[in-house]
Amino acid sequence: MLQRMLAHIWLVLALSLLGPVLGLTPLSDESLRNIPIAGSDFDIKTGSILAPILIPRVPGTPGSRQVQQHFVDWFATHLPKWSITYQNSTGKTPATGDKQVPFVNIIITRDPPWAKPGDVGRLALVAHYDSKLDPPGFIGAIDSAAPCAMIMHAARSVDEALTKKWAAMEAEGSHGLEEEKGLQILLLDGEEAFVSWSDTDSLYGARSLADAWEYEFHPALSTYQNPLDSISLFVLLDLLGSARPKVPSYFKTTHWAYQHMALIESRMRTMGLLASASDADHPFLPEYDKGPNAFHSTFGIQDDHLPFMARGVEILHIIPSPFPQVWHTSNDDGEHLDMATVEDWARILTAFVSEWMELDEHLDQTIGPGKAKRSVPTSKSEL
Repeated sequence: MLQRMLAHIWLVLALSLLGPVLGLTPLSDESLRNIPIAGSDFDIKTGSILAPILIPRVPGTPGSRQVQQHFVDWFATHLPKWSITYQNSTGKTPATGDKQVPFVNIIITRDPPWAKPGDVGRLALVAHYDSKLDPPGFIGAIDSAAPCAMIMHAARSVDEALTKKWAAMEAEGSHGLEEEKGLQILLLDGEEAFVSWSDTDSLYGARSLADAWEYEFHPALSTYQNPLDSISLFVLLDLLGSARPKVPSYFKTTHWAYQHMALIESRMRTMGLLASASDADHPFLPEYDKGPNAFHSTFGIQDDHLPFMARGVEILHIIPSPFPQVWHTSNDDGEHLDMATVEDWARILTAFVSEWMELDEHLDQTIGPGKAKRSVPTSKSEL
């Protein structure tokens, strides 16, 4: 315990010094306290965010189209300032023979209102929304309905602060003077293998999108060459929602971002703001002090980041190792989610996004519906 406490103190001091250099300044304690919880929106039966995703959603099936429409309708209703586009493709699979299966990637973006798309560097929040063909009726709650819901919650939680920040910048005439930052959500289709994982039977949507974006060039003289170049950090969430996860830091070049997220978790636990069973000795993100010589894997765990990483995109992969016990079994359903863990991941992600977008002074400081504090112990359109 003492070693953990000393390591935490070291991390706080180190990131306080590195924050301005890296462009991420830790949120104030008050802002952390006011990071909203999803509450009833994450109810597995009636929740407006999570429940509609908890159905079988194999690419090309009615369930997949139903979940796609849920995403579109939810953003159109709750976050109308975000733009929604699609990247479509088809492909043959070992399970469908010559039949072409449709894959639909949903791209949801919010940039500063004055900025041209080619001049905005974006934090990309990424999860796949498809489920497996086998076992029959597979839901995939951790894999990856809950990660999709976490991203939706984070987007809604920072939306008003983004509006306030950008309005203030326009009012004071400071817009356009610094690096432009935006947010992008990638809800990817076809991550799962139809029969057996291979280079061709997996990552259907991610492979298609990365390939398309490589050759989709921004206008001449833009800051960024193409949409891949515009991704400042690709944060991929997968297999999140089981109790006591252990997420390693996979890549040396993004370990600084992992450290920032680990510090957020540590601070929130110390302040009594997280409800999950993990504690200071068993954090979600335990490798904040990982040494530079301890990184050995080039591509980490096979997942949707691979086609993007192969094209030079920086990746922060938030996936536990070992995998949860329910992985790829019929038990990966809503009833087997640890809801305290789901809520805590959503709050940690929201805080990370808030730091990245420099929203500290613009976050809502008033607690209201959906923004309840944890008690602090005294010690749009049709598809």
